[in-house]
Amino acid sequence: MTFKADGSKTALAQVLKDYSAEVTAPDRKSLDAAADLMDPGSRVYIASLPTDTADRLVSAAKHLTDAGLVPVPHIVARNIESLEALENLLKRLSSEAGVDRALVLGGDRDKPAGSLDCSLQIINSGLLEKYGITKIALGTYPEGHPRVADEVLDQALLDKVQAARDHGLECVLISQVCFDPEPVVRHIRRLRAMGIKERIRVGVAGPAKRTTLLKYAVICGVGASMRALKERQQLAKNLASGETPEKILTALSEAQAAEPSLNIWGIHFFTFAAFSGTINFVKDMATC
Repeated sequence: MTFKADGSKTALAQVLKDYSAEVTAPDRKSLDAAADLMDPGSRVYIASLPTDTADRLVSAAKHLTDAGLVPVPHIVARNIESLEALENLLKRLSSEAGVDRALVLGGDRDKPAGSLDCSLQIINSGLLEKYGITKIALGTYPEGHPRVADEVLDQALLDKVQAARDHGLECVLISQVCFDPEPVVRHIRRLRAMGIKERIRVGVAGPAKRTTLLKYAVICGVGASMRALKERQQLAKNLASGETPEKILTALSEAQAAEPSLNIWGIHFFTFAAFSGTINFVKDMATC
């Protein structure tokens, strides 16, 4: 696909118009940067680490709410000890931090902390809507999952999307980080063919060192993307400046402009503890 320069800029501005970014609950520096740099109403996803406590997650969400931002905490089934613990967490997120949305995940830890082991259990518990969480995000994997077969992922996503609909929850998809646009576009087309029409935020890495991106790619099993990173000769010659997502963002925005049925709602940035650099990069890209 080819586009005129002005058309590409317009398409890029459109997908960056409603971006989101991710922090970890203990990272107060990034939480403060979000408050300083992001526009009011911007969505900030709060990753839930296995070692995080409910107090820490609630505190981070409240910090963002008080700054006029929209916290989207990760609710990870395998990190939660029981339905009672889940209920207590959701109650506190709602009452203390005004949370009305969450990213609902199964989690990757081998041994669950308790009786919960998949995100479908959280959705079907009815506790989300009970505590005013009416919007959820679900993860999806353009390049598959290193430990789960594609057909299992497909059926699980279909089940979760249907459960969200049944519970009256507004649902959006968040894709695992990818460094190559082609697997992303193919994956979204396949989701649409499966009957999943929900909007999608495409996961993209913010500006980071190439070594950091390669390390993350290995952990997440993003094979084709990892090969794309390794093969970039210009990137290898200039590691000091790091890798920026400009090319993938431009390609994704052009794909959405050419194929509106992809329904790419926006971009979700994985910031790799470089939150300020990511937000400043987005601001520069959106206004260029």
